[in-house]
Amino acid sequence: MKDDDARTWMWSDAVEVLSRADRLHRQLFQLAATHARRPSWEPPVDLFETEREVLALAALPGVDPKDIALRVENGSLVISGERVLPPQARAAAVHRLELPQGRFERVLPLPSGRYEVMAPAMLNGCLVISLRKI
Repeated sequence: MKDDDARTWMWSDAVEVLSRADRLHRQLFQLAATHARRPSWEPPVDLFETEREVLALAALPGVDPKDIALRVENGSLVISGERVLPPQARAAAVHRLELPQGRFERVLPLPSGRYEVMAPAMLNGCLVISLRKI
């Protein structure tokens, strides 16, 4: 390998490492900022309607159901809560952090009508929310 090729390769690797460090730095400071009560992300949700109910499936893997609040407000379903790192990960070196952390909120307009929020259930990492039509 030529001297110039080796320098270019090493420089390229150094720039890549710095880029990864910068992304991690921004993620960590974003995590610290999420301790404010403002939501920092929205979970994806599927919404289905039958004759008797509206079903919502919110993708919330790793979120404790006790950390999730549900309400119907102004004709919309509001899903809010918080995903926190598990205790094992708090002292660990982070190699990849793709799941959003911190407070979340999703507001979903509902079909017109009145609804009663039934007890939600967690199924395969999704929160299943049944809204019974009144």
